[in-house]
Amino acid sequence: MATILHLETATKQCSVALARKGKLLTSRRLLKDSFSHSEKLHTFINEVLEETATSPDQLDAIAVSKGPGSYTGLRIGVAAAKGLCFALDLPLIALNSLEILVQSVAESTDFIVPMLDARRMEVYTAVFDGDKKWIQETTALVLDSRSFLEIAQEKKVVVVGDGAKKFQALHPQIQADFPELPSHPEAKEMIEMAWAKYNAQDFESLAYFEPFYLKEFQTTPPKSQFNHLRQ
Repeated sequence: MATILHLETATKQCSVALARKGKLLTSRRLLKDSFSHSEKLHTFINEVLEETATSPDQLDAIAVSKGPGSYTGLRIGVAAAKGLCFALDLPLIALNSLEILVQSVAESTDFIVPMLDARRMEVYTAVFDGDKKWIQETTALVLDSRSFLEIAQEKKVVVVGDGAKKFQALHPQIQADFPELPSHPEAKEMIEMAWAKYNAQDFESLAYFEPFYLKEFQTTPPKSQFNHLRQ
């Protein structure tokens, strides 16, 4: 009767879900403009365990969103997951953030394009078919109005994620539908995939596993540095 704890921190939304035998028991989530992961992640973990009267030693695995996404969010989530695995001697399951994101799409469509916000007009993205199977692998893409035209021309496309609004603002040439509100990867959407990986014994190496950042961490220099560079 495997019990898996799921952690998702790839965006500004922080979420935790507890599932048994692939079925949701309870979950928590919080979306704030400023990252709340360091404050809320362990609180949410304690709450879902207490609500279900589950002790940490009754867990059978930890599942975590590995990225791509926010450097800060991924670092916090993966550190928490690895810490629990080491402390409780549990296996670690890692899932792609974009694949988690597409699980929430319920409508019929030809393609699903998840987009997570990156810098400026760039997004982390991939392409899935209507059955949520991979068509194009994860990439960092600078958007323009012709993006995805080579594969989605005259096809119905649903674009999801907090990066979708960037694409919508460009008036894309593909037939794209955009949900009214931006969506985020969520822990409860990890459950089915994590359960499949658990049954397949598809686990990560705790010693070597790192978040899938996709790009190196970048910071914006203060204006004084920009002025120095212009001189």
